[in-house]
Amino acid sequence: MFVPLKDLLEQADQGGYAIPAFNYATLWDLLAIIKTCEEEKSPVIVASNSQVAKNVGLAYCQGMAAVAMRNASVPVVNHLDHSFGIEQCREAVDVGYPSVMIDASKYSLEQNIDWIRQVIAFAHPKGVHVEGELGRIKGKTLEGEFVEGEDFLIQVDEAKRLVEESGVDSLAVGIGTQHGFYAGKPEINFKRLAEVNAAIPTKLVLHGGTGIPAEDIREAIKNGINKVNVGTIISHTMVETLRKNLAEDDKANSLSIMFPVVEAIQEAIRPWIRTCMSNGKAR
Repeated sequence: MFVPLKDLLEQADQGGYAIPAFNYATLWDLLAIIKTCEEEKSPVIVASNSQVAKNVGLAYCQGMAAVAMRNASVPVVNHLDHSFGIEQCREAVDVGYPSVMIDASKYSLEQNIDWIRQVIAFAHPKGVHVEGELGRIKGKTLEGEFVEGEDFLIQVDEAKRLVEESGVDSLAVGIGTQHGFYAGKPEINFKRLAEVNAAIPTKLVLHGGTGIPAEDIREAIKNGINKVNVGTIISHTMVETLRKNLAEDDKANSLSIMFPVVEAIQEAIRPWIRTCMSNGKAR
């Protein structure tokens, strides 16, 4: 079923949990995500990043996700993740995406605000949720840039200005998380997260979930996070399971190797649903 993301995030904020946002690149990982969330009775955001959207096609991604949003027994929202261009966001809105992210975090605060406002101008009239980003998510970006150093941290005064001047619906925050696997224990600035949460009414998003300990995810939720993005573990699980299956049976057909992949992805993401507490457990 479909429930507007604004409503899901408000329910999460009031209930003290977060909505998991799982990245998909194929029908198989999308099926695994939906099946697991139905079993766990959890709402879910299914996200296609800008590279998947570009190479698979926004219409194909939205077409697959539309079936889930119509037929799943739990709330499902399809989301365009980390789009770096206004026109890609426009195309996603035009083909039916109910939620898009415009990531202008590498630019000046003024340009970031301007891009968000441009996307909102065509998204909000169609009821589409808009996510932005402030600060930086460390690690390798989808554009091939590597973010490191000390410039990643979100600034409270900039967050207030961005929210007030752009009207963004939700905001991904740079607090020390990164895309990809972590080399060591993530160093998350919970103090800054709490400061931003106290300063703005906008719902906050944690990117780079893979590799963050469960206790840190829950600490982030306590300090204002209402959406947790997880992607790396899904693609890693798919590739490793395929590699193992093909090594064991080089005459396997596509169905015989993909069904175990679905099962492996299910078990990889199930703990994330429970950590986010979106299924009502441990709350």
